[in-house]
Amino acid sequence: MRVLRDRILTVLRQLRGPETSDAVFEATALIVGALSLVAGFAIGLPTFWGRELPISGTGSIGVFAAIGGAITAALAFALGRLLVRPDAPSPDGVRDGFAVPGDRLRWYDIAAIAFAHAAIAYLGWIGIAELLERSFTDAPVYAFPGAVLIGVALALTAYVSFLSAVALTPTVLSLVLAVFLVVGAFASMLASSDVHWWRDNLSALGMSTNSASLAFNMTLIIAGIMVTTIARYATAGLPLDDPVDRRGRLIVRGGLILIGVFLACVGIFPVDEFFLVHNTVATGMAVAFAVVVVGLPWFLRSIPKVFVAFGWVYVLVIVLLAAFFAVGYYNLTAVELIAAVLIFSWIIVFLRTAGSVGVDGHHPAD
Repeated sequence: MRVLRDRILTVLRQLRGPETSDAVFEATALIVGALSLVAGFAIGLPTFWGRELPISGTGSIGVFAAIGGAITAALAFALGRLLVRPDAPSPDGVRDGFAVPGDRLRWYDIAAIAFAHAAIAYLGWIGIAELLERSFTDAPVYAFPGAVLIGVALALTAYVSFLSAVALTPTVLSLVLAVFLVVGAFASMLASSDVHWWRDNLSALGMSTNSASLAFNMTLIIAGIMVTTIARYATAGLPLDDPVDRRGRLIVRGGLILIGVFLACVGIFPVDEFFLVHNTVATGMAVAFAVVVVGLPWFLRSIPKVFVAFGWVYVLVIVLLAAFFAVGYYNLTAVELIAAVLIFSWIIVFLRTAGSVGVDGHHPAD
């Protein structure tokens, strides 16, 4: 593996020209995108030859772009992580090309993030194809322009996925998580066999009787793994000046990891098969979030007070939504959707806030 990587790097250095900081990865991403374009065209042209393809639906160019884009996204992401991984990382430095000192990405972290990129690419191209189908009703796509479009789709997918891999930070990872959750949730809603699922609750999408259950539950499981990854790296750069700070960071990290574990368990245990367990872990996730947010000024004494107030407002809004549900003003689906948006937006802002706090603090190895 190391020999193969060295050979790839040698070829890329010769192609991309002089090394000038970010221009190196930018040029390499363009090369990866160009290779994907050629591969997509070379595969698409003979496959489409002599045919008129629909824009979306079974056997369409949209499905071809979605499947090819998912494979390309995963491969480009893996290649990006491979190229930035150092041979002998320093114990006190940034490892695996990830912008956090003293820690590294585990294999399951990389697998989950690569899967998220693939899922985003797949669902994204499916959605674009559906939109184009409605804009160009009954319009066919011929072989040559179809192959060109496939090549462009794969090139764009490879370019974005590669840059995401080499520039991976906790903030970038949180944005990938947010996009993944949005596209996964909407895909599940669109694929649901029960058009009135929203009358029950959000978990109805994960019921075994629902055709969208696999997509919904896998989205939650992968998202849960990503949250545990974010939890480790979001807190890795926080100051550790004394035992109180060290203990507080450990509590916050543990709370965020618990949120990720509970989120994954919501997908592992569908509500129609494991009613008690499902509701317990879903409630536990909300409780863990509230504990972390309310106790933040005591856990992390250096955290800005404005962010603490920001979190308390979020918790109060969630409590207010629960009260609206209790009196029958809101249904459970509305409460769950709004609470999910609040929780994950708080995590994204927390990543940026923790990063700014850690700039002037110490960065010891974990």
